[in-house]
Formats: sequence, structure tokens, C-alpha cells
Amino acid sequence: MSLFGGGATTNAANAAQQAQGDTSQDIPIQSPPDDSISDISFSPQSEHLAAASWDKKVRIYEIAADGSSVGKAMYDHEGPVLSVHWAKDGSKVVSGGADKAARMFDVSTGQSQQVAVHDQPVKCVRMISMPGSNQEMLVTGSWDKKVKYWDLRTPNPVATLDMQERVYTMDVQQGLMVIGLAERYINIVNLANPGSIFKTMQSPLKWQTRVVSCFPDATGFAVGSIEGRCAIQYVDDKNSSMNFSFKCHRETPAGNTSTTNVYSVNAISFHPTYGTFSTAGSDGTFHFWDKDAKHRLKGYPSVGGTIPATAFNRNGNIFAYAVSYDWSKGHTANSPQYPNKIMLHPMKEDEAKPRPATKKR
Repeated sequence: MSLFGGGATTNAANAAQQAQGDTSQDIPIQSPPDDSISDISFSPQSEHLAAASWDKKVRIYEIAADGSSVGKAMYDHEGPVLSVHWAKDGSKVVSGGADKAARMFDVSTGQSQQVAVHDQPVKCVRMISMPGSNQEMLVTGSWDKKVKYWDLRTPNPVATLDMQERVYTMDVQQGLMVIGLAERYINIVNLANPGSIFKTMQSPLKWQTRVVSCFPDATGFAVGSIEGRCAIQYVDDKNSSMNFSFKCHRETPAGNTSTTNVYSVNAISFHPTYGTFSTAGSDGTFHFWDKDAKHRLKGYPSVGGTIPATAFNRNGNIFAYAVSYDWSKGHTANSPQYPNKIMLHPMKEDEAKPRPATKKR
């Protein structure tokens, strides 16, 4: 049954109403970071959220069923923290920062230790499981143009991949790792053969890459750039006809139809159940999309500040988004009054669930 009943006029009115999202019930995390939030990540095993901040700290929050939150742990880097990720069993948190190091925090002992080092800031960290192995490893990507694999039981990297440029963004899903670099390079790695790059391509978007995010089924990935565009890319060449890009996070000022303001796409998160995804940007809005149907499911009003990071929890019933300055307009646009918070959006089923095809009349 179609969600949009009635005639053409009713269809249009209902569609517009369906596409409008509500943030009035969103709940702020208690005791948020003291400076810009660079990354957030949910535990895959529990309702715990880790947040990386420019205040040189990683904070871990526990979220109750009613959306209330309490800080459970915190550990330090020696510089701004740029990335954070959980181990698959939820027992550890890893983070990378401008101190050129990655650190690991053990949730059970409350202790952190340095586990990786680069020659430049560590922009991305991910915990991975090699195909056919239960052994979990850390992967770090840096502005020193290297990606390193670390066995956390030993102090030196077990392998290093040389990149063409600085690492800006990285994501892993099953055996797929996608790395977004400066100068629009994108490297694809098959983790069954982690010591080599499976495929190198230029981003299908014309401007600087801000984020890559792998599909849950690992058949492809989404790319977001500073030009207010998102691209959907499949890894296998036989699916290249399914690749496409679309405009988002743009606005036309009232009374000035000749001008379009374009905003960076900072974050892309895939829903763990439905495979639909969110985009969030420097315009302070987030949206949910269905890549297979090629349409927007929901759009939300501005949250009052730029959104640098987003994450779904393990079952997809909470969507977290950070509101803090993303430096998209340089240091002059920042101020002590700029909002700095993490919000929890309770997901309703119709917000991210693919809609049945509308029947033609």
C-alpha cells in the first residue's frame, strides 16, 4: 500500500508533509565537550556514545532508554582529537588526533595507552577484522600520506600503505575499506588483500572530499564534498550504471533566485537496518535519503549551527548529531557563543524506512 493516497493534489500535499522532519523532541547530551566536536561513534554492543573533541579529550556517554545521558569515562590526547571508533565487542575505544598518535581506551579498566604513531596528525581511525580472521586490528590514516595497520599487541605497524595525498576520511564495512584523500583521490582496499590498493579513482565530485561512508552490504560507498553534493558509487564495474550524484545542502536566499548558497557535506551515516542514509552539513541541516529509490525521505530544519559529525546507534532507533563550529568559514566565523552540543534524535519508523513505490494513477 502506498503511503501517499488520494489524487494528484493530495499526493503533493501529503508528500510535502511527509518530507518535513521534526527536531522538537531531540535531547541534548549532558556535559558535552568544551570545544568543537570532530567525530562521534556509537558502541556496536551497547548504548554508549564516544565523542572526539578539539579540547583534546574523548568522552564516553551512557544513554538511557528515555534519552537521558550521563558521562561514564574520559581520556586525553596531547592535541585535538579528530577521529573515534569502537572495537566490535564494545570493550575498547580507539582515537586519533593532532598529536600524531592514536590511543586505545579499555572500557573495563578505565586505562588508555598510545597504540600508534604517524609523522603528521592522525585524521582517521577504524577497528577492522580481516576476512577469515577473528583478530581485530587498528587502521590509521594520516596527513603524512600513509595508512598503517596495527596489531595492538605489538608497538610497530604490521603493514603500511602509501597514499597519493593526505588522508581526509576513511570508512570500513566488512571486507571493504575506502579512503578519501586530498586532491579528490579515492582509494579502495579489499581487506582480503590489505597490503595493496584494489582500485584508485578520482572522486566523481568536482571539489574537495569531506567524507566517505561504506554501504552496510559493502557493495559501494557514498562520497560527500564541500560543494553541496553527494555521490553514490558501486565498487564493481558491472554496477557502474547505478552510480549517480545529487545536490544537497544548498539554499536559494529569499528574493534572490539568481544566487545559491552551497554548503559542505560533512557527515554521511548509513542506517544499520534499512540501508538508507543521512547527510549533514555546514548549513546546519540533516536529511535522510533512499539511494535505491533516489529520493529524499525526510529533511529537517536548521539546528542553529553547523553539523560536523553524525552516527546511528546499533539498532537505528537513535540518530546522534553534533552541533559545533566546523571551520567552514575560517576562524573569523567562530565565537565563544557558538553552540557546542550533541543531540539525540529519536527515530520514528517512517523517517528512515524505504517507502513503498507510489502507484501510478
